[in-house]
Amino acid sequence: MQEIKQLPLPDDGFLFIHTPFCGTCHVARSFLQKIEMTHKEEIFLEMNGSLFPEFMQENKIESVPCLLIVKDGEIKEKIYTFHSVAHIYHYVFEYKPELFAR
Repeated sequence: MQEIKQLPLPDDGFLFIHTPFCGTCHVARSFLQKIEMTHKEEIFLEMNGSLFPEFMQENKIESVPCLLIVKDGEIKEKIYTFHSVAHIYHYVFEYKPELFAR
């Protein structure tokens, strides 16, 4: 995963928001890393929410971990529950179907 160190964000993609001492964030990251390992490419960007408090407030991020789905510069969904790798795959398939066409 590529770490975001400054804003603005890309117009399309997945942004994983975490904080360093969040145990649930570490579990969620492992799910995302498994997906990236399967596809052998970086799919998710990640951001330490602690470093961007204005962004967190402006975008009404309620908690971490959070997976933002951004399309055409607009936040389409905020995922707060990381049930399983398959659960996250559902969103990857919906928003990045080209990853499965290869």
